[in-house]
Amino acid sequence: MENLNELKAILHSKRANIYYLEYCRVMQKDGRILYLSEAKKEYQYWNIPIANTTCLLLGTGTSITQAAMRMLAQAGVLVGFCGGGATPLFMANEIEWFTPQSEYRPTEYIQGWMQFWFDEAKRLETAKRFQISRIEFIQKVWAKDRELRIEGFDVKDSVLGNLFSTILTNIPNAYNVGKLLQLEADFTKKLYKYAALKTNQIGFTREHKSADLANDFLNHGNYLAYGLGATTLWVLGIPHGFAVMHGKTRRGALVFDVADLVKDALVLPWAFICAKENMSEKEFRSQCLQNFVEHKALDFMFNQVKEASSYYSKGDEIL
Repeated sequence: MENLNELKAILHSKRANIYYLEYCRVMQKDGRILYLSEAKKEYQYWNIPIANTTCLLLGTGTSITQAAMRMLAQAGVLVGFCGGGATPLFMANEIEWFTPQSEYRPTEYIQGWMQFWFDEAKRLETAKRFQISRIEFIQKVWAKDRELRIEGFDVKDSVLGNLFSTILTNIPNAYNVGKLLQLEADFTKKLYKYAALKTNQIGFTREHKSADLANDFLNHGNYLAYGLGATTLWVLGIPHGFAVMHGKTRRGALVFDVADLVKDALVLPWAFICAKENMSEKEFRSQCLQNFVEHKALDFMFNQVKEASSYYSKGDEIL
């Protein structure tokens, strides 16, 4: 039987796996977490390496045992029940998870977060820094990713250059969160238009309930990013309600804020590329997860949230 103390050996920021399961039963057997599926009247068991897993999405036709939940909690794996294809999470319109209960998570990050969170001006400045980091991450990833350049997502393109330059100029001048959200929405809309043009999907419109592949893949990939965001916040001990941008509309909004750091860079272009190639949901999901690992999405999320938590306390020390 596995030693549960050894499950903590892999830091969450270095973990590689997000699992989406459907039509199976998740259970604990001989000290391991397995999922049982039925194929042609035969039962098949598959192992889940929980020490290297960030979150588990349970889709259509799934069930899980109490013993399995206990082991997942001990390994620090977040669990969410969702619809087919990993969307939506079944918690009304909120992004919430079954989070492991632990009294040994750090308190320094929530304390640092709360030092600035009640100050509207500091909250706005934090949101601006998040948005600037988001743009810089897109530039970094797209410049580095050879496959994206082949598909036409080239940061040296004058259209993208102007788009990045404009948004980076406008972000510091946003006078409130509403204006910042407006800038974000306009920027993302233009990215959709650019991606649709590069993948010959002219006339694309972002619809969360649309049946076309590009919209389906965007929904699917975004929910995978939400899983990483929720994991980051749980590990650092920051509740989902203390958002810097989306907080007035959703109780779990800080998950959206953190996931937004990587969505446009790692999910958006591949949703359009995979839709153009008519890939399956499984193939797209595999591509997303590969992107998250290759470009160290979790590391980036952790660093951004930790920096935001300590930003003003460091400033106070200097004063």
